[in-house]
This record gives sequence, structure tokens and C-alpha cells, in this order.
Amino acid sequence: MQRDPRAWLWDVREAITAIESFVAGLDATGYAQSALVHSAVERKFEVIGEALNQLSKTDAAMASKIPHLPQIVAFRNQLIHGYAMVDHATVWGVIEYSLPALRAAVESLLQPD
Repeated sequence: MQRDPRAWLWDVREAITAIESFVAGLDATGYAQSALVHSAVERKFEVIGEALNQLSKTDAAMASKIPHLPQIVAFRNQLIHGYAMVDHATVWGVIEYSLPALRAAVESLLQPD
């Protein structure tokens, strides 16, 4: 049985919520200094990238409504395969500047018709 494509969006939404809770009250320095927090955040970004990669395979039309989807998947790949060179400032920038837009896009797609 094939998974409902919206389930990938639910996974993304849950990962975004987790990231937001992990970094609540932190600034870029606090984030970079906490191995626990940046490890957890990176894992949730991996989930986001993989979920959107799977969405693109199961429902290309829905996936096309996610801005910057190829870059999100590439970010996931960088975190997984380039783990030794992860720049915490870059990840923090994604949290601050890209995550809110991704949340808005996902929330919009999850709205009932």
C-alpha cells in the first residue's frame, strides 16, 4: 500500500516543530556550542530532506509547490555525506531565514480543500 503523499508533509511539519523547540531561546552562538542541539537539529533537517525527496517521487505535482525543494534535498545530502564539514552558521541561517517559509508552504498544502 502506497503512503498518502501528505504524510511526507506531516513528517516535515513535525520536524520543523521539533527544530523550533530545540533552538527556542538560543542564538547562533548558543546553537553552535551545543553538540546536543545541533545534532538534533541536523537529524530533523535530514528527515525534512528525505521526506521531501520521497514526496517528489510519489507526487511530483504537490512537490513542485514546495519552494527550493531541490536545495532542501541537497542540504540534507550535505548534512549526511558532508557531516565532517557542517558549518553551524549556515545551519543557523537556514533555521532563521528558510524554515519559516518552508513551514508556511507545508501548512498551506496541508489545508483541507
